[in-house]
Amino acid sequence: MRFAEALRQPGLGAIAEVKRRSPSAGDLRPDADPATLAAAFERSGAAAVSILVDERFGGSFEDLRAARAATSAPLLAKGFFSTRAHLEAARAAGADAALLLLRDLDDHIMLEMMQTARELDLDVLVEAHDAAEVSRAVAVGAEVLGINARDLSTFEIDRRTQLELVAAAPRDLVVVAESGIVSRAQGAAAELAGADAVLVGSTLMRATDPAEKLAELISRPLVKVCGLTRDEDVAVAAEAGADLAGFILADGSPRRAVDVLPVPETMLSVEVHVGEVERRGADLVQLYEREEGSVRGRDAVLIRDGEQVARVLDLPWDEGDPEHLARARGAHGRVMLAGRLGPDNVRAAIDAVGPWAVDAASRLEAEPGVKDHDKVRAFVAAAR
Repeated sequence: MRFAEALRQPGLGAIAEVKRRSPSAGDLRPDADPATLAAAFERSGAAAVSILVDERFGGSFEDLRAARAATSAPLLAKGFFSTRAHLEAARAAGADAALLLLRDLDDHIMLEMMQTARELDLDVLVEAHDAAEVSRAVAVGAEVLGINARDLSTFEIDRRTQLELVAAAPRDLVVVAESGIVSRAQGAAAELAGADAVLVGSTLMRATDPAEKLAELISRPLVKVCGLTRDEDVAVAAEAGADLAGFILADGSPRRAVDVLPVPETMLSVEVHVGEVERRGADLVQLYEREEGSVRGRDAVLIRDGEQVARVLDLPWDEGDPEHLARARGAHGRVMLAGRLGPDNVRAAIDAVGPWAVDAASRLEAEPGVKDHDKVRAFVAAAR
């Protein structure tokens, strides 16, 4: 499968990167074996594998050849390419795609390099760092657009700007969010903003088992602990590995929070409203319709910056529904499954539905609004 085609597949794809060292972080994994890692990344679900071929990153074209001999996954040659000879060397070493940096190439040279890549049957990942470069990428006809959260001059990570650029990118492009992703929630943030894939290098290279870490980052469902009202409960949910922290702001709920509490950067916050939204600054909004005689309606939508990004399929308020899982299984798009989930039944629900995320609140409590920490840990462990 071609590089661009592999990234267009449903769900969030991952480009797993083999990188021995980084100019910003120094040595990451000096003894990294590109053949072993590339094969392991493919087994763990990588859509493609990126190989650093520049000596400043401890890489070479020999690494690319070794990876090519070990995997059938699409390979991205990553370096500072500016001549036809560079691309010819990448193709000869087994690359399916090559990185081209807008920062280093003016539009005339970029167009020449893209034409050369087409002649060599190479896909191209055109990398941008700001809005002006995204506009340039669109103007030169990029098919695959990488948006890097790392400033290559200062090495600072600006994830918020990256997500804004991802969200604003034309939807007909393949969009890759690059750099700074260390948790499933951060990958999901890129996914919900519109990214087709994430490129992850340093996080994998620092992991005890890089392939296992990759599988974790792209695994689903995400896990949401909702009805949080206390900082200590947020901390336990984060420590247990929950991806989403939910804060109910609707009047009438026995687990209503005063406000959205701070969450670690490895999580996403979700504010839950009924009827109308008075934003409190969370990453996402979960909105239920009003229903006469009930605290809220049955189902909800998950919203990012005013755009629906998922559906929340819940049980009727304080009622049973034996067809709940079957109904959820037949739903299209991203589904967050909710409704009396707990440590004892969440795995069966996941197996039955295959949801994008699962959500629990009342069955993780010692009393309304106060979490039972053992139940939170058990729920997250069962769901993950």
